[in-house]
Amino acid sequence: MARRVTRARAGRRARHELLIVFADLTRFTAQAARMEDAELAELMDELYERLHRAVTGAGGRVVKFIGDAMLAVFEPAKADAAVMALLEEKRAVDGWFQRRGIECRLHVKVHLGTVIAGPFGGRGEKRFDVIGKEVNACARLPNPGFSLSAPAFRALSARGRRAFKQQAPVVYFPA
Repeated sequence: MARRVTRARAGRRARHELLIVFADLTRFTAQAARMEDAELAELMDELYERLHRAVTGAGGRVVKFIGDAMLAVFEPAKADAAVMALLEEKRAVDGWFQRRGIECRLHVKVHLGTVIAGPFGGRGEKRFDVIGKEVNACARLPNPGFSLSAPAFRALSARGRRAFKQQAPVVYFPA
């Protein structure tokens, strides 16, 4: 990712157009209730590692993990790599859970929009985050498994669009 987004300087926030990604698990609360805390912590750490590798490997940045969810961002120029990596990781994570007998599945939502990116938080504890209406728009995308908004779809190259359309189950949400 471009330096301007990945290296948030103290006290500096700016508008950036970014590909915004939310990923979370279905049935997580019910599955977590059946596990010991230590087992659950190990499982989540492994999931975080997997998602982090997929995002950074495609040129993105994980903004944060919270519970069973991840927020990540990519520069628009990385849209093809981001979507293909996320599609592949969704399949891999779903298979990983299935092999373990865990009924969770990964849901991914992808949107393109302008956000305020930079350091946020309490004094001495600021960290990179993204804030804005487009982050909320991404979070509200319906999610049957893998959702791509119209602006995110338009950020894909012609080849990326063809590849996306060949995947299943994915849903494209027109504007």
